[in-house]
Amino acid sequence: VQLVEGGGGLVQPGGSLRLSCAASGFTLDCEHIGWFRQGAGKEREGVSWRSSSDKFTNYAESVKGRFTLSRDNAKNTVYLQMNSLTPEDTAVYFCAARRHPFPDFCPLRPQQWYNNWGQGTQVTVSS
Repeated sequence: VQLVEGGGGLVQPGGSLRLSCAASGFTLDCEHIGWFRQGAGKEREGVSWRSSSDKFTNYAESVKGRFTLSRDNAKNTVYLQMNSLTPEDTAVYFCAARRHPFPDFCPLRPQQWYNNWGQGTQVTVSS
């Protein structure tokens, strides 16, 4: 059971990146998904969440309107499209997953609720 993030890198302010989170050993379409980030010297914070039913998607206020979480079940991968990036978005980004018996269960949960984590991918926004 493994989650592997990718797509991080260095981007100028105003630019875009698409992060990916690929699963092996289990299928993501049955999982609630969360994206979290941790900046240097900061606590890890939630960015976006999606229920396994895809009925509910939530975003932190700081990224609402700029970030989009999507899921490609055929590739067993979830994505975080990030647009209009600012230096404040600089952080290590993590994807997390957890299976729940109710597909519509609210996915907006703290990091402790999620039990499968990727290793993280660095996003740096700088000119």
